[in-house]
Amino acid sequence: MEKRKKKDPKDMRSGYTTGACATATTKAALIALLTGEEQETVTIFLPVGKYATFTMEHTVHVGDAVRCGTIKDAGDDPDVTHLALIESTVSFIDGEDVVLDGGIGVGRVTKPGLPVPVGEAAINPVPRKMLHEVVNETLAQFGVKRGVKVVISVPAGEELAKKTLNGRLGILGGISILGTRGTVVPFSSAAYMASISEAVSVAHAAGQQHLVLTTGGRSERYAMALFPELAEECFIEMGDFVGHALKHCKKHDIKKVTLVGMMGKFSKVAQGVMMVHSKSAPIDFNFLAELADDVGVPENLQDEVRAANTASHVGEIMSEHGYDIFFNHLCEACCYSAIHHTGGGIELSTFIYSMKGEQLGRAENIDNIDQIDWHRG
Repeated sequence: MEKRKKKDPKDMRSGYTTGACATATTKAALIALLTGEEQETVTIFLPVGKYATFTMEHTVHVGDAVRCGTIKDAGDDPDVTHLALIESTVSFIDGEDVVLDGGIGVGRVTKPGLPVPVGEAAINPVPRKMLHEVVNETLAQFGVKRGVKVVISVPAGEELAKKTLNGRLGILGGISILGTRGTVVPFSSAAYMASISEAVSVAHAAGQQHLVLTTGGRSERYAMALFPELAEECFIEMGDFVGHALKHCKKHDIKKVTLVGMMGKFSKVAQGVMMVHSKSAPIDFNFLAELADDVGVPENLQDEVRAANTASHVGEIMSEHGYDIFFNHLCEACCYSAIHHTGGGIELSTFIYSMKGEQLGRAENIDNIDQIDWHRG
């Protein structure tokens, strides 16, 4: 069987946000409520500056309200809400206000630090603005002045939310209605970076002063075992975005930050690379050899380090010959690079683990750069 070819990024299809879908279903439901006519499609204007047309899956009259639904198309982005049903139930209320709320499958905010107040449905600011605007524009189009209540629902939202960070952020009962552009760009890093920012903000609002930044789920498990006394919101998966996470810790005046990860990504951090995706920058084996030289590793092993294939291979060379001190020095270099990147004011610790969960090295409570030992490649 022929292996399926990966799509070229330039050929990937963009999709639409949950916020755009919620706005479209709201417009369809309101028009049906005003006219009694079901809308097969509706067109809305997106924040990104273009129009988009959405097909309605159903229009249901429920007493004095109308509920419309559409299937979210996330394009080629691996979004957990791809193909989810997004619904809006619209009804008239007394007065002339537009009232927004979340129904089944839309989470509710329970912790401060998010852009939505505690107690409200997790409908982010830009989707809220879109929803208000589409209601007011539609009412004006039909020459009607009435109060409107809009309830956004995602029937599968509670189950989908288990695949997100919502629970840790204090968003309970479902997903968030998101989107600043209205469109979803395939494999965009913006959403991940936004989740890091929100996680730091929530931890700060909860009064936490020691955050643990990890590169993935495995390193997070090791970190949680390392610091069992810390609350869950103190652990943040920064992924490849080390610099972004550190800058947000500095912005929120977090006093202590611990980095937990593995040889590959942290070899890059040590040399001053703060975006550690595999394609962002190569590992500098000459730099690792310099670190080895610092701790007394003989020249023949330094040559092996320079000729190594991967950072893990370097780790094997050091472990095999009993130079465990190398890993501690590498952790120190990570701390120094992080302090340099943030401009100081944070106490840094770094722990490096093997894939099997063995702690290889550590450097703790460093708050200034040792200029003699600091290498950035």
